[in-house]
Amino acid sequence: MSTPGRIVGWLGQVLAWSCVVAVAAVLTVTVLVPRLAGATPYTVLTGSMSPGLPAGSLVVVKPVAADEVGVGAVITYQLESGKPAVATHRVVAVETAINGDRAFVTQGDANDAADPQPVREVQIKGERWYSVPYLGHVNTLLSGNQRQIGVYVVGSLLLAYAAYMFTSSIRERRRRPEDDQRSAEDIREEAVV
Repeated sequence: MSTPGRIVGWLGQVLAWSCVVAVAAVLTVTVLVPRLAGATPYTVLTGSMSPGLPAGSLVVVKPVAADEVGVGAVITYQLESGKPAVATHRVVAVETAINGDRAFVTQGDANDAADPQPVREVQIKGERWYSVPYLGHVNTLLSGNQRQIGVYVVGSLLLAYAAYMFTSSIRERRRRPEDDQRSAEDIREEAVV
């Protein structure tokens, strides 16, 4: 194979492996790590937490005991207890009622005022563990079942591609000794002539 052909082949492999690594990283960040850690990924839908958590960010929330939540923590909580709608805001104050119940005053980083209703302990889904800007758009496009199917499909494709690359490299190694031997013989013949 000529030098330009080898360079193109090498660049193709680098590009292919870069894509494989990128897809694997996205799957790891959005599905595998949260699942193994008991965390939940959410998508930030508004700009209320900009610039730290712009709209479209994926925020992974890890369950936390309410007594571990303090001022400055970014929490995800139910807007109404028992309802699925959630928000992710920063705790700006912690209040304790006479009966000992705690409530958390929250505010979006981009908002001028605190949220109107304090958050009760039972509403807290967890505290931000990590976030990835713009990756939430992918999370929003897929439902839970579609995400699971996507993981299986992409995982299968990655395994198939890895098997293809492995068998190709074995075939290439088997061919090279013959090519090298012929080249050495050709060189000897040219030297004799």
